[in-house]
Amino acid sequence: HVQMAESGGGLVQPGGSLTLSCEVSGTSTDNYAMGWFRQVPDKEREGISCISWRGGGTYYEDSVKGRFTISRDKAKNALYLHMNNLKPEDTGRYFCALDTEEHSYCSGAWSRWTFHVRGQGTQVTVSS
Repeated sequence: HVQMAESGGGLVQPGGSLTLSCEVSGTSTDNYAMGWFRQVPDKEREGISCISWRGGGTYYEDSVKGRFTISRDKAKNALYLHMNNLKPEDTGRYFCALDTEEHSYCSGAWSRWTFHVRGQGTQVTVSS
């Protein structure tokens, strides 16, 4: 079955950078879009970024545009989120997600698709 393991989170000062990683096992991610979600206590899960199954099409939530970059390595079955100029409002637990439908291209509705979200997430805390 599908398993995911996120890593790379931590405590960072505002303006700092982190790179999150997600390793997927139990299935090939080649034909599936992938994404990152953020969960903050008492708030709904928020879609942060999506990368299409081909890797060339990406989508970002408005507040992270220009600061975050999503990428994937199909050879490693891995997903990444490069986070720059971090702000306190970026704080939360980040989860990677694997689309359940093949050959999807990311769009504004991507966070409403059905995803596998199987990891424990990785905590990002931005604070001085």
